[in-house]
Amino acid sequence: MQSSLGQTRTTVIQPNGHINAENAAALKQQLVETVTCQEYTSLLVDMSQVESLDSAGLMVFVSTLTLAQRLGKSFGLFGISPAVRIIFELTQLDRVFHILEVHPSVEMAVA
Repeated sequence: MQSSLGQTRTTVIQPNGHINAENAAALKQQLVETVTCQEYTSLLVDMSQVESLDSAGLMVFVSTLTLAQRLGKSFGLFGISPAVRIIFELTQLDRVFHILEVHPSVEMAVA
């Protein structure tokens, strides 16, 4: 799922379920296409519907962050459940990613 937020030039993608080796390539393709799109300067991923994340899924986010930084764009995650957040903390990637606190709406996350 993807939505665009008007004048902010920010887009939000909302993956769901389990992000793992089985579906990581499809998510990576969607994220790369979005972050390289000239229309947007910022990409947020709403993780509120993600149940689990394995190393393949984690690498999708690492590679997207690297690409976004290289292109001078903003990339962040929000709505991460405690079960998924622990993965970022254990790998110490919570220090690398712009992880926003849980927001009741996408509009508040963008603000």
